Amino acid sequence: MPRPLTQTTGRRKAAVARVRLRPFQEGTEAEAAAPSEAEAPASPPPTAPAPTAPAPSAPAPSAPAPSAPAPSAPAAGAPGTAPAPGGADGVSAGEAAAEAAGQARVVINGRPIERYFPSATHRMVVTEPLRLTDTAGRYLVEASIDGGGVSGQAGALRLGIARALAEVDPDLRVPLKRAGLLTRDAREKESKKYGLKKARKAPQYSKR
Repeated sequence: MPRPLTQTTGRRKAAVARVRLRPFQEGTEAEAAAPSEAEAPASPPPTAPAPTAPAPSAPAPSAPAPSAPAPSAPAAGAPGTAPAPGGADGVSAGEAAAEAAGQARVVINGRPIERYFPSATHRMVVTEPLRLTDTAGRYLVEASIDGGGVSGQAGALRLGIARALAEVDPDLRVPLKRAGLLTRDAREKESKKYGLKKARKAPQYSKR
């Protein structure tokens, strides 16, 4: 496996993503995802089915009654028929987003991005820097994420990938900066205060 070109860190809320960017070569993606496949328990060997006694022969079936003719399918464009989802080609927006995100080679905690982020929306967020710079097929992204929720982890990984691309190719810094992908989102949950129910919510005031 080739050495990583750079290593960066991205943060979002309580999530921290450590990103390693490698030049993509055939077989490197399988090597990066190999540890997760090795951890899967081996399936038990198949057992031979027990022999069963022959069932008694059933009486000969009677002749079937004539069936009614099957209704014909309505023609395309006929009144009362629903149009295919996603346009004329029948591909929905979610499927198109999943296909675009699946072109990027991203391995997260030893698992492919499709298994770590089942939602197409989160995969689109993670691969946004790669699609913006048209480098989805040039690099293999290896990331380790801990802390936070699903949305925070996706944002942290997007920031880490954008920083890594800017370090590898300084010419990509301008489009990434203009798109706001190099700016950390510093919004976090405000801490609760004593005497209050939440960060700012107070119990109902009673004058008497």
